[in-house]
Amino acid sequence: MNRTRAIVAVAAILIVAGVVLGVDFWQRSRSAALDAVGIPIYVDGRLADKFIPADLEEMATVRFVDAEEGKTQEGWMLRDVLRLRLDGSRLQPETVIVVSSSSRNRSAELTWAEVDDPANMVMFDLSGRGTLKLVSTLERLDVRDEWVQDVDKIEVRRP
Repeated sequence: MNRTRAIVAVAAILIVAGVVLGVDFWQRSRSAALDAVGIPIYVDGRLADKFIPADLEEMATVRFVDAEEGKTQEGWMLRDVLRLRLDGSRLQPETVIVVSSSSRNRSAELTWAEVDDPANMVMFDLSGRGTLKLVSTLERLDVRDEWVQDVDKIEVRRP
């Protein structure tokens, strides 16, 4: 009886470990795929450009301490990413920017005025898995449950 319990316990541990490793492998392969194909930027429904995480290496980094856990979030301003790939003069304060993650079924909708304001710290940070997450000091994006993790699409909707 004790031997059977031990075998069941070991099997359960191996199954859980396999699932965790499988999910981690899938997320890492997804991150590598983004490096190859990039994150698309759509303007008014049409693919305008894309950027790859390697593009961020040339940009200045910023940081803030998050309100929830007091941890430093460090990364690149979304406004700088958009200016790198789009004509910034065509972005008006009321232009809507949607950053989304299809794997997490999550998105954040912001105006260009919010994204462009350095006080809001709307930025990409690297997650522990090497994917991008959208974080900010804005009240609706200032805690972990509100962040957009595993970002894979940016949409720009002009008025």
